[in-house]
Amino acid sequence: MSLTLVGTILIVEDSPSELELMSHYLQESGYNVIKASGAKEAIEKALVQKPDVIVTDVVMPGMSGFELCRSLKRNPITAKVPIVICSSKNQAIDRLWAMKQGASEYITKPYTRELLLRAIKSVVI
Repeated sequence: MSLTLVGTILIVEDSPSELELMSHYLQESGYNVIKASGAKEAIEKALVQKPDVIVTDVVMPGMSGFELCRSLKRNPITAKVPIVICSSKNQAIDRLWAMKQGASEYITKPYTRELLLRAIKSVVI
C-alpha cells in the first residue's frame, strides 16, 4: 500500500509572496492548490471546491483567520475540513485561541517546507 499525496489544499494568505511560496511547496509535493487572498473569497471557494485541508493566515484585512475558522466550522459543508493556521503570531495564547476556533494545527512563520507538510499530513485522515 503506497501513500500518495493527492489532495486539494485551499491557501488563504493576503501576502502575494507568502501565497506563492506556500503554493510552490505544496504543488511540488503533489497537492492541488486553490488560492484565496482573503477570508470572504476563501469561504466562497471552500463551499464550491470542497478542499481537503485549509491553510490560513491569521492577520488579514476584513476578516481574520480566527473569524474564518469559526465561520467554516459553523457551516455544515465545511465543518469537517481540517484547518491549519499559519501565522507570525507565536504566543501560546494565539495557539490556544486558534484551537478554540476549530483549527486542527498551528504553525508559525517563518516555516520550512517540512514543517508545513508535516502539519498538513497530521490533519489529513
